[in-house]
Amino acid sequence: MITLTPKEQPEVPIEIDTITPDSLAGKTIDEIKNIPILHGNGQVPLAEFFEVEGEAGATAAETKILIDGDVSQTKRIGQGMTAGEITVKGNVNMYVGAEMEGGLITVEGNANAWAGQNMRGGELEILGDAGDYVGASYRGDWRGMSGGKITIHGNAKSEIAEYMNGGKLIVKGDVSIMPGIHMNNGVLIIEGNVIARAGGEMAGGTIVIKGIIDEFLAGFEYLGVEKDIEVEGEVIPGAFYKFKGDYAIKGASGIIYAAVAGNAHIAP
Repeated sequence: MITLTPKEQPEVPIEIDTITPDSLAGKTIDEIKNIPILHGNGQVPLAEFFEVEGEAGATAAETKILIDGDVSQTKRIGQGMTAGEITVKGNVNMYVGAEMEGGLITVEGNANAWAGQNMRGGELEILGDAGDYVGASYRGDWRGMSGGKITIHGNAKSEIAEYMNGGKLIVKGDVSIMPGIHMNNGVLIIEGNVIARAGGEMAGGTIVIKGIIDEFLAGFEYLGVEKDIEVEGEVIPGAFYKFKGDYAIKGASGIIYAAVAGNAHIAP
């Protein structure tokens, strides 16, 4: 394990996409200390902002990184990693797990926006809350999360699973507006409440909402009530209204399951 203990976090965020199990595997402590990270418009060695201890594994799969403290001003943790583990004992800034292909990232606090952006594999677990655009695409792109699994134990903000193309995203708390916007494939499960416009312009994929939806879009066809639904081999108990759409998109075949309890206002 390599332990990174953050020194005082700077006012201008740092970006550590160069610090992954892939990049640390097989390196000495001195080599790791001198890996350049981005701060502002220049590069500085990792040791300028972190105490570095431990020993890296021979391969990425054998390497674990522990960030032992709050890193609210640190972006791009675990970006592009393919194997190994990263654990953060605190909050993180934007882009945690972006473009991740494998391995495991655990954040024991909150995450800022763009967590799991364009994620292709692996697992990202956030024990606190998450910001906007979880599992979403890069700005101007139409290919969001395509594989892997993201679990948020708290709440999430707006436009999560935007342009989602695969994988599974689970939010155990509430979300704000437009979850699953432009969704094409994959599974989004929201165990809490949704403010508005779930599945806006979705073309495919499945959204399950166990809580209350304040405002539901008109572009969905009501297909009736189903009980104990099965989604990718997992049985989700309860009674759910089933909708297909969003027919704002030609040929759309997205499915939204909304819990019957508390959602009588969205049924025909």
